[in-house]
Amino acid sequence: MTKPKEKILNELLEIIKNIKYKDEKKILNEICLELGRLPGYDWVGFYMLAGEGKIKKGKNNKLRLTAYAGVKTEHVNINIGEGICGTAAEMESTIIVPDVSIEKNYLSCSPKVKSEIVVPIFRKWILIGEIDIDSHKKNNFDEADRRFLEEVAEYVGRIL
Repeated sequence: MTKPKEKILNELLEIIKNIKYKDEKKILNEICLELGRLPGYDWVGFYMLAGEGKIKKGKNNKLRLTAYAGVKTEHVNINIGEGICGTAAEMESTIIVPDVSIEKNYLSCSPKVKSEIVVPIFRKWILIGEIDIDSHKKNNFDEADRRFLEEVAEYVGRIL
């Protein structure tokens, strides 16, 4: 008998909340590894906002890959408004892409990626970064994933 998805996600959230490191990068790396254990979470990364001032489209602000679990990516820096990650930062909202092959603004990291979810991270209502997860399966992410990852993002925003 398998556990319901929500129960698995809630258990993992508790594991993540119990990760004990003082170093922010180690915490983010450990969270990536934990999230990467979930089926269909084939690449997990944290992009953090670099730059100062309000979020602006273009080169003034970038998202920088800070920690990840999965294959290496060439997308280490992403401009605000560029790709799904840059769009989620610009909109300051979660984006679920069920099929990346039909998304015009998608930055391909691997031909294996079929779907993606990007969840913003806020500290005191200010965007500081985001969680980006790619899956090798179409339609991999649903509302349970959204709620779970938004809770993870909320937690990360509090501890960084």
